[in-house]
Amino acid sequence: MSTHTYKKFEDLDSGALPDKMTVYQECLQAFNASPVQAKRCRLLLSRLLRLLYCGESFPTAESTTLFFSISKLFQHNDYSLRQLVYVAIKELSAVSDDVLMVTSSIMKDIQNGEIIYKPNAIRALARVLDGTTIHAAERIMKNSIVDKNQSVSSAALVSSYHLLPVAKDVVRRWTNETQESISDSKSFPSQQFLTHEYYGANKLPLSTYTYQYHALGLLYHLRNHDKMALMKMIQQLSTNSPLKNSLAIVQLIRYIGRIIEEDSGLTQTLFPLLASWLRHKSDMVELEAAKTILSLPGLTGEQHLQAINTLQVLLSVPRTVTRFAAVRILNRTAMKNPEKIVVCNVELESLINDSNRSISTYAITTLLKTGNSDNVDRLIKTISGFMDDISDEFKIIVIEAVRTLSLKFPEKHQSMLSFLNDVLRDEGGFSFKNAIIEAIFDIIKFVPESRESALETLCEFIEDCEFTELAVRVLHLLGTEGPKTPNPTLYIRHIYNRVVLENSIVRSSAVIALSKFALLGDESISKSIKILLTRCLSDVDDEVRDRAALSLKLLSSKDIEEAKVYLAPSVKYSLPILEQKLALYVSGDKDTFSTPFDISSIPTITEEEAKAYEYKEKTAADTEEIASPGKEDKEDDSQNEVFKQNLLHQQYSQELASIPEIAAYGTLLHSSAVVDLTEKETEFVVTAVKHIFEDHLVIQYNVNNTLTDIQLDDVTIVSQPDAEDVFVEEFIIPIEVLKPQAEAAIYVSFSRAEGIEPGVFVNTLSYTSKDVDPATLEPAEGDVGFPDEYQIEELQVSPGDYITPAFVGNFTHVWDELPNEQSAVYNLKDVTSIEESVSGLIKSLSMMPMESSEIVSSSSHHTLKLYGKSLGGARVATVIRLASTAKGFMMKVQVKSDDEIVSESVANNVV
Repeated sequence: MSTHTYKKFEDLDSGALPDKMTVYQECLQAFNASPVQAKRCRLLLSRLLRLLYCGESFPTAESTTLFFSISKLFQHNDYSLRQLVYVAIKELSAVSDDVLMVTSSIMKDIQNGEIIYKPNAIRALARVLDGTTIHAAERIMKNSIVDKNQSVSSAALVSSYHLLPVAKDVVRRWTNETQESISDSKSFPSQQFLTHEYYGANKLPLSTYTYQYHALGLLYHLRNHDKMALMKMIQQLSTNSPLKNSLAIVQLIRYIGRIIEEDSGLTQTLFPLLASWLRHKSDMVELEAAKTILSLPGLTGEQHLQAINTLQVLLSVPRTVTRFAAVRILNRTAMKNPEKIVVCNVELESLINDSNRSISTYAITTLLKTGNSDNVDRLIKTISGFMDDISDEFKIIVIEAVRTLSLKFPEKHQSMLSFLNDVLRDEGGFSFKNAIIEAIFDIIKFVPESRESALETLCEFIEDCEFTELAVRVLHLLGTEGPKTPNPTLYIRHIYNRVVLENSIVRSSAVIALSKFALLGDESISKSIKILLTRCLSDVDDEVRDRAALSLKLLSSKDIEEAKVYLAPSVKYSLPILEQKLALYVSGDKDTFSTPFDISSIPTITEEEAKAYEYKEKTAADTEEIASPGKEDKEDDSQNEVFKQNLLHQQYSQELASIPEIAAYGTLLHSSAVVDLTEKETEFVVTAVKHIFEDHLVIQYNVNNTLTDIQLDDVTIVSQPDAEDVFVEEFIIPIEVLKPQAEAAIYVSFSRAEGIEPGVFVNTLSYTSKDVDPATLEPAEGDVGFPDEYQIEELQVSPGDYITPAFVGNFTHVWDELPNEQSAVYNLKDVTSIEESVSGLIKSLSMMPMESSEIVSSSSHHTLKLYGKSLGGARVATVIRLASTAKGFMMKVQVKSDDEIVSESVANNVV
């Protein structure tokens, strides 16, 4: 083809989309012509597919006409045209009528057609079939799965994925063929030598074994409800080594990781398999095995070291993508356990000047987490040299590392602040600037001697800040921290400049920040602040005027404590619960307004607690996997943990208030986390949530029917407590009808005794089973079904269900002043590591870890400090000492509380 001819075709199909109706008319003419012009039809089909891929659609009637016009092209034997025909049929089958009419033509091509378009025919057939016609093609699909050509086999296996929602039971019968496909040897077509115009003969590989990856994925979907079958599959595929495709091995490693997450007892059994892949010839297999091992908490330090040694070797390979993946995994590990990767510091040092800036960024941020105070200044200086060469996503990673390092080495805060000040002046988006501001906020909070220099940096920043939200946050901090400095008047000028120069939102925040300086009690400062606030009374925005007027009114009163309550409150209200209470108050009848709204019923949290929750959330986020470049950032203004819990509490409260029998119980005091009562692979998946009221316990059983052809009627739970004198059953709200693939809730109510009363409930799922038609999801008329029962696991009500996590600034002081102490000693037989025990104790006791005691630094001993409040308001402090012995782990629990019964109940029911 000449250059001029090529440009003519290029101009014809580039730029704007072709006209839809023109393409439609030309397609009908060309496809119905006799004889068929293959070249013209290929061009029109490509334009039609371009329209469909760009989101254009045709009405059902036109789509059907196009569909059957395209089917006439089966008469032509041009291979390229036949391939495009199947692609077009696959796209139009979803919106056309009577698509089953072409089934016989497609099946004929699969059986006797040429190998070049046979995979396309299989993929098109999967889109045409439905639940009623798949039986006719079952033998063809089975033969295609075990076909010796890997392209045909892969097409059949991938098509089986798409058929799972249509006819899962039919596809399940192909398990043997899928298993055989994994171990079978398949290859490309027999023509192994192709002659190139310039390069001569080129020998193709016999096989890429990609079909193993597709077959393994399908086999997992067919067996993921049977743990024993999965374990058998893993043993077969790892022992005999039939997997030769790296993607398939990576997928198998991920399946092993999921199984271990669901059942930690299999960790030591499956670890040798993961360790064997640390010495694989493929880099991606080694990386996936190392990443999985480092993410498993139940392994020892020596087992983690095997994975780290593998990554250490991969840091020196010439392939850029491998070095990037290895240093990224090490960076994620360093966020939680920096001491484990100190052995890699030499290799990481060599990557600082790597030509790939992404690798050098990860290397430096990892060294920042594992380094010592001696090399901090050198690393910071190195970072400053290439900050302009990396994207905002990687800049944020660097800022997070600097923030962590500044808290680790507070004596180096001056160099950290200098670095943050420099990058704050650089160009960048909101996420980048917000990360810097967050880092400076944390330095101010946890390194008090840095306050003056950090506030000065923030004052300079808001002079030309383009983000309103950041300016508001900085002004709030200046109003809070500025009055605590030796020279508070220094910040008043910067704040008042915002009143003069900024938009109304920033001006409103500046008014409140200014008013806080008048609460110091200094007459000269108060007089100046009142003069400035008086000027704000003539502002054009009513929000600014109202805030200025309120502040002047409060500051003019003689009661300075009352002014502090409104201008600098020490507590915050739970906004989700406040919203719920106000909505119920406003939606009530006229008699409701005869009594004033009771603000005292809204839970509050102190400023100190809010900051502690926020810091805990940041620390937890640091241990998560770093998002790859291009991934959307998380919401920067995410609420802290306590407000998330309140939001879930509000949801439960609304659901339970809609049930008349439960609404009479009054306010919901506490709801537990979701407890699994069955395996996730079972036919009926049951979970439970415990709701505590003042005099009642309501257990919400969520039942999920995973079957596709069974309907459950009269579904209920028979729940028998071991302490029948403490928990007395009152009523059960069953599920009348539970359709296939549906989920609903059963509520069982018990009256309960006062105080913290643990108990164990034996549960049995009772129901009437009916077969349904897969097409209509309705049982046959007159089918009465048959009753059946299903035993599920016991549900334990522990002291943690009566306790909410709380924060205290000085744990030792509270511990010393609490009067009632109880202690107990336990031998832990089923625990494999201290980390596992610590995470389980925090979850079961529902208390907040204090003094970063949730971080385990030793595998032989640890002390966990927890604090919370009972539903009755009593403070609860717990100190748990864990130690490793020759026979397992030993645990000593000491509990102190304002209430003696609470102390005794918690100490005696920890496990």
